[in-house]
Amino acid sequence: MLTLASSSPTRAKILKDFGIEFQQKGCNFNEESIDTDLAKSFVYLSCKGKMNLCEQKYGINPPLLCADTVVSANDKILRKAKNKNDAKNILLKQSNNEVSILTCMMYKSEKLSFIDISATKYIFGKFDENEMERYLESNEWQGKAGACMVEGFCKKYIKEVIGLESNAMGLQIEKLLPFL
Repeated sequence: MLTLASSSPTRAKILKDFGIEFQQKGCNFNEESIDTDLAKSFVYLSCKGKMNLCEQKYGINPPLLCADTVVSANDKILRKAKNKNDAKNILLKQSNNEVSILTCMMYKSEKLSFIDISATKYIFGKFDENEMERYLESNEWQGKAGACMVEGFCKKYIKEVIGLESNAMGLQIEKLLPFL
């Protein structure tokens, strides 16, 4: 049993799919407090902030698992969209481009802790404008780093993947399993 300190339904689904017992508890760390333009630094600082806050709130018994994901294109962090127009601009930066998805995962128990930062690169084809408009109207982009999910809207536009898909979904389960 572990505590997943994340409100992400995708991270919860990954753990369920691998038969890992967990309780899910959100942790409201303010990502806006992070002042860096480097994707790797941002994802690390965000995950570390969540871990510190959640450890104080929940402790590490059962073990605590935190993760954060950031999307970047052309060396620019593509944050969570604030509104539909922002989401459209973020999606346009990914269309017909190479996109990096970085996830930082931190695990801490009474006996061990580890930190992993992994990247998955996607090369996307050009997004169809009508499909993008329907996606924007659906509001599925809300709360998503980079305004989309590779298992959702972006999936049909993937030309190439370099790295683990689970990492892009927000939890690199292949690296977590040996520690459990």
